[in-house]
Amino acid sequence: MAQIVIMGAGVAGHTTATFLKKWLGSKHEVVVVTPNSHWNWIPSNIWVGVGRMTKEQVVFPLAPIYTKAGIDFRQAKALSIHPEGDRESEKPYINILYTGQNKENQEEKLHYDYLVNATGPKLQFGATEGLGIDNQLGEHTVSVCTADHALHANVKMQKMFEKARAGEKQKVIIGTSHGTCTCQGAAFEYILNVEHEANRAGVRDNIEFKWISNEPELGDFGMGGMHLGNMGYVMGAKLLGESLFAERGIQWILNAHVSNVESKKLQYEQVDGNMGEEEFDFAMLIPAFRGVGLQAYDKNENDITDKLFMPNGFMRVDGDYTQKPYAEWKASDWPSTYQSPLYKNIFAAGIAFAPPHPISEPQQSPNGTVITPAPPRTGMPAGTIGKAVASSIKNMILEGDKAKLHAISMAEMGAICVASAGVGFKEGQAISFTVYPIVKDFEKYPGTGRDTSRTYGEIGVSGHWIKLALHYLFIYKAKLKFGWTLIPE
Repeated sequence: MAQIVIMGAGVAGHTTATFLKKWLGSKHEVVVVTPNSHWNWIPSNIWVGVGRMTKEQVVFPLAPIYTKAGIDFRQAKALSIHPEGDRESEKPYINILYTGQNKENQEEKLHYDYLVNATGPKLQFGATEGLGIDNQLGEHTVSVCTADHALHANVKMQKMFEKARAGEKQKVIIGTSHGTCTCQGAAFEYILNVEHEANRAGVRDNIEFKWISNEPELGDFGMGGMHLGNMGYVMGAKLLGESLFAERGIQWILNAHVSNVESKKLQYEQVDGNMGEEEFDFAMLIPAFRGVGLQAYDKNENDITDKLFMPNGFMRVDGDYTQKPYAEWKASDWPSTYQSPLYKNIFAAGIAFAPPHPISEPQQSPNGTVITPAPPRTGMPAGTIGKAVASSIKNMILEGDKAKLHAISMAEMGAICVASAGVGFKEGQAISFTVYPIVKDFEKYPGTGRDTSRTYGEIGVSGHWIKLALHYLFIYKAKLKFGWTLIPE
């Protein structure tokens, strides 16, 4: 019997675990280690953040789902990886620290035959002074990265609306904080939803909206921008983004790294060296991401963390991490199996794997500040990679040395995104677009780096209905209800 341990139960980890158990059955053991007791459909946190959904609508407890599926659930935090075992045994293991299940603060060695790192990101609030530290909500700003953060954001938003209703002019700023942030899409959805709610509340005239981002242009989203094919024409996502903001009276600041946040004020630096300051009454800024801080040791207890992980804490896999000029980057640099080059029984999925380089062209200010969006690896890519890793491990267990790994690079993978622009059966809107491939391949698609016949988008109320339907569909899938395997990642 093989024991597979998955660290993390987000989209990537949950997908990996549930497919492995489905395919392998009771002959092999699947163990999930996560510090959280609940699963969160993160894309809908923005609706919690404007009061259009409750926390209970976007989360559910994991234990009953895993018990029903026959998955061993450990509510614990993974601390360290010991891929060669130790002096007592060569059996590889991880050290875990329980955070629930009436075992709080107890440590345990958990042995494995196969290990999947799907721990997701650590939210680096501390990377921007004044934004907040680790699990504490920002003193001056809010977040929608977790369901609890989103609840807090809605409370603050409603108080801001009350002041606007009383005739006080309010300033809202939403976007990213650190110059290397990812998840611009979540902030993009949130500013459109807050603006939409301001209209519904009748306070829009008393609120000034401003967007701030590390993107070189609107619609970059850490993917180097997009050229969307539509009705025989090709339109840049920049034009779409600027049109959406202009129609809604939202101003924007780009190429920006927020260096400091104070009460009702932030400072930022731009790629050209410009230093700026913005006042605000309500601010939601996405924090920087990094790996969760796992350590790694060989059998003699020597620290090998820098061999398994990049300096940002994300795991090295089968990509090309050679430092080289932007002009020499290729689609083939990107990993395809997500297998550790050092230990063939270790994989990473979702945000936990280290990208070999950004997708957007790197930029630095004259002061040396890196202001470049990190590549997105959430949502559909995370689920797709999780399923691919599960397939590879299944093949290794059932076929041994002859097993073929499931290869799927983000340079050969498409993604579908439905970005909410406001909730409402008749007045709601969403921007729906597909991207193929996620990572640009200029050798295969000269000019834009993408297949414009498969990269397209549009905005409308039907997109909102699709977004809402996807919310219920993916929670249904995550709960492993009848036919869940038929729903795509």
